[in-house]
Amino acid sequence: MDGLVSIVTPSFNSAKYITETIQSVLNQTYQHWEWIIVDDGSTDNTIDIVKSFISRDSRIQFIQLASNSGPAIARNKGIDQISGQYMTFLDSDDIWFPDFIENSIKTIKITKIPFVFSSYKRADEDLNFVYSDFIVPKKVTYYDILKSNSISCLTAFLDVSVLGKKHMPEIKKRQDMGLWLQYLKEIPFAYGVQESKAIYRIRKHSLSRNKKGLIKYQWQFYREVENLNFIKSVYYMCQWMCRGVLKYRN
Repeated sequence: MDGLVSIVTPSFNSAKYITETIQSVLNQTYQHWEWIIVDDGSTDNTIDIVKSFISRDSRIQFIQLASNSGPAIARNKGIDQISGQYMTFLDSDDIWFPDFIENSIKTIKITKIPFVFSSYKRADEDLNFVYSDFIVPKKVTYYDILKSNSISCLTAFLDVSVLGKKHMPEIKKRQDMGLWLQYLKEIPFAYGVQESKAIYRIRKHSLSRNKKGLIKYQWQFYREVENLNFIKSVYYMCQWMCRGVLKYRN
């Protein structure tokens, strides 16, 4: 549907945060959207909270998975249901600024680039800002993302009427990176918005900050998803580790 924005959100035991996430979507200056929330087997009252919003807003669709299957499968279930011109993602503990959607569409129209992403602020679980804003590069290529995934799931925004609908690889970690690379194999680059348009909530014990814990998944990604040879995998692994340290230095 022309101009419709399809939002995909996986949820799992997000009762503490999901109300703020939902409110940030309801507060968007651009209101022509549909939202597919896929619950991945929550055992807290996440489902009750989401259903309370659904009863008031028919744009929100809800899918419940029978058991916990992981974020890749949950997001792909959501992707299967989208019908919009644009596709974007928002995790159930993150927040968009009110003009995120409007600015993303405007950027696509101005640049003629069908894949854009934005900078974002970083906060702790209580939304106290930590570190400096993560300012994304003005553009990233396939090879840039292999070195460091600077496209966050909460600000990626794609014109699927141009790019087509693709799915995330169903792996335990790095699923979003896998999706971006599929698109970047077909277009020269994605365009980065320098102004922060969202808030990424850094959870305690987050694996994304624990580079040691992610090493095996990153290596498997290079070798088994992207099918890189040993030498290239070592090269990109070294790049990823060095850049990952710098990402959380300030």
